[in-house]
Order: sequence, then C-alpha cells, then structure tokens
Amino acid sequence: MKSLLVGMFRRFVKSGRISIVGPDGTVAEAGDPAAPPIIMRIHDKRLAFDLLCDPHMAFGDAYMNGRFTIENGDIADLLDLITRNLGTGFGGGHLVWIARLRAFGRRFNRRNSGSLAKRNVAHHYDLSGGLYDLFLDHDKQYSCAFFESPNDTLETAQLNKKHRIAAKLALEPGQTILDIGSGWGGLGIFLASIAPVDVTGVTLSTEQLKVANARAESIGVGNRVRFRLEDYRSLKSKFDRIVSVGMFEHVGPSHYDEYFQQIAQLLDDDGVALVHSIGRSDGPGTTNPWIAKYIFPGGYVPALSEVLPAVERAGLIVTDIEILRLHYAKTLAEWRRRFTANRERAKRLYDEKFCRMWEFYLAGAEMAFRHQGQMVFQMQLTKSVDALPIMRDYMMPVSTAAQTRANDAARNF
Repeated sequence: MKSLLVGMFRRFVKSGRISIVGPDGTVAEAGDPAAPPIIMRIHDKRLAFDLLCDPHMAFGDAYMNGRFTIENGDIADLLDLITRNLGTGFGGGHLVWIARLRAFGRRFNRRNSGSLAKRNVAHHYDLSGGLYDLFLDHDKQYSCAFFESPNDTLETAQLNKKHRIAAKLALEPGQTILDIGSGWGGLGIFLASIAPVDVTGVTLSTEQLKVANARAESIGVGNRVRFRLEDYRSLKSKFDRIVSVGMFEHVGPSHYDEYFQQIAQLLDDDGVALVHSIGRSDGPGTTNPWIAKYIFPGGYVPALSEVLPAVERAGLIVTDIEILRLHYAKTLAEWRRRFTANRERAKRLYDEKFCRMWEFYLAGAEMAFRHQGQMVFQMQLTKSVDALPIMRDYMMPVSTAAQTRANDAARNF
C-alpha cells in the first residue's frame, strides 16, 4: 500500500522533493533528486490506505492526530510543496474522480438556515478570545490585510485595509452604516472614529458581540456605534452605507439571491455597499472537506461567476471590483508566524491536537492563496448610477505611511 502512496506523489511532485519514511523505516522519494528533501515520517501502517482513499480529509486528520510528522521542514513546507505542484488541479488518476464525486455531492449540501448559520458561526468564532489574541493584530482584524509595502507590519497592513474600505464607502457626515458580520467591532469603530457617522453592526457570535460592545463603550463611541446579535436577514431599516467583510464566505451559493436582495432592500436609493470576500479565480468548486468539518462548517468560497448573476438579479449595479491576490497569503503567513511564536500558550488554552489543527489550517489557507487560485475581491455596489463620483480618485486613500508622516509633521510644527 505504501508503494501506491509513493506512486501518487511521484505522479505530480516534479518541483521540490519529498522523502516518505514508512513505519518500518524504509524510505521512498518523489520529486527532484537535487532538491533538499522534506521528510514525511509515517507512524502507522493504515495511513497510506487512508490517504489514497480520501486525501483531502485524511491528510489534515492524520497531521492533527500525529499519525505522521515532518522533519527537515514543517507542515507549511510540506503543504507548499504539494500545492505548488498541484496548482488548481487534483493530481490526476483516482484523485480526479474523488474531486468529481465531491462536486456532485455539493448540490445536496447547500442549506444555510438562520439556526444552522448561528451554529456554524459559533463553531469558529465563539472559541476562546484568548486564542485570537495570540495571532491577530491588536484590533483583532480577522480578514485579509492590505500590504502597501513589503515592510508593512500586520498592524499597518490592517489599518491600510480599513482606510481602503472607508474610501470606497465615500463616507459623509450623518450617514447611517450597517456592518454585516461585524466581528470584534474593529471596522465599525474605525469608521465612526474617522467620520461623524452612525454605525450598526450585526453578528451571530455571542463572544464577538460582547467584545465589540465593550470596546465601543470603552473608547466613548457607544452613542454612535452599537452591535447586535442578529441575522442580517431579519433587518428592516434603511442605511446609507452597507459594508460586509469576511462574512459572504459563510452565506452559501443557494442563499446568494437572498443576500443581495436583502442588501438592495436595506440600501438607500443613493446608497453604497462594499462586499469584501475570499473568492476563487478558477470557477465554481467545492469546500475542502477537512476545512468544512473542523474550521468553517457551512463555508464556501465563491467564484465571481457565481456571485455576479445574483447581484444583477437583485437590481444592484457593480461600480467597482478590486482583486487582491497575494495580500491574504502574506496576512496568513504573519498569523502563522505569530501563532507559532505563541504555540505553548495556545496549547495551555486547548491541547496539542488543537495546535496541530490550527497550524494545518493557517498553513493550508496560506498555500491556497499562493498556489491554488484563491484571492480576495472587494465589490462596490449601488442602486443608482450617479451615487458616486465618475472618477476613481476618491477610492485611493493616502497611504498609512504617508498619513503617519503627515501626523508626525503636524505634531512637530
């Protein structure tokens, strides 16, 4: 059985090199003999069979449970090797048939009712707040940052992202803002801090809600910023601006019409909406089963070809789409670096198995953006063709670095 596993790797690994050490100590290799090897040491005989039958589930499962370990590298190095060679393909042979069966089964798993959505959100976002403090920036932004410079810190890049979103919303004094999927409140509080606007955020996470409202009160904007535990589908009020960052991935394809029709219903006639979401550049696909089980149950990363028809049917106008390619890979790499540095603290919060699960998640997500066609899109929407200036200049905020220099100069004047 191990020989079949080695054959599978040899079929697609052409760049780089992997050495597979069996439970009996025998070694087999795949890839470029001149490249330094990443060593995958298998600790039980059944793993080869499981990996052949369902690699997309068994690989992460096995790493979590210590059924294989990595030497001369780490899980990120191994996943980089695999995804770099696979690209957006499946590896040929029987792996293609496994992918086709999974795609066929996707049509039977598209439900995302209000109660199910709340359970799915709780699975990931109601984990200990202490966990997220170990790897996120101080504002707890849990979405793609924007790196204006290779030297940007994570904190700077997340601030860049917030400024960019604010610019695309074209805020004006007195406007009402709806933040769908408001998380720990950072974006809503930021918008209220840079403009005299009124912000309502909705979330399905009880843990995030508590933190968000406490933050708003602590910095004195509680009279203009409030967060509620509420499904966006239940809202009735109109808003001048609507923003949704990192939430659309949880909506599900069968609810896209409902999502955009609700945005159209909630948005004033001269309003502006901004949807920020992970996307896939290679067309409709399926959610990795390991991710669906352990990390984001009910989640699905859409292709724009699935999203735009629903936008059109809702009567909304697409006024701008920006594609962020490697920004999320850089964000995830920094999250992974920080998590690794705080791994012992994470282990005290949970256990070794959880730490290995989180490592696999962060590394796998990073490599999906580096090699497997995942990206982020920011889609600006209106109901009226004249709701925004006809030139794009207003969307280009002054860089965070330039703002810092200007602030320093003003203080020293």
